[in-house]
Amino acid sequence: MPLFKKRAVGKPGEWYYCLEHKKVEEGPECPAKDRFGPYASRKEAEQAMETARERNLEWENDPKWHDAPASSEDS
Repeated sequence: MPLFKKRAVGKPGEWYYCLEHKKVEEGPECPAKDRFGPYASRKEAEQAMETARERNLEWENDPKWHDAPASSEDS
């Protein structure tokens, strides 16, 4: 008897975006490493890549996410 289930069973109403197949799925069909979610609606899952792009731009421009420049002590 296996200790762990091979596959997570999705709940109805939980939506995911599969990065491998580039499709929306209700309940996780693909492994967690290949998906974004869960989302509350199909429409949110369909916009997953755009949401990720917007968040990445916000983080890239957020000064809290950038380290202080390294000081050069070449004297």
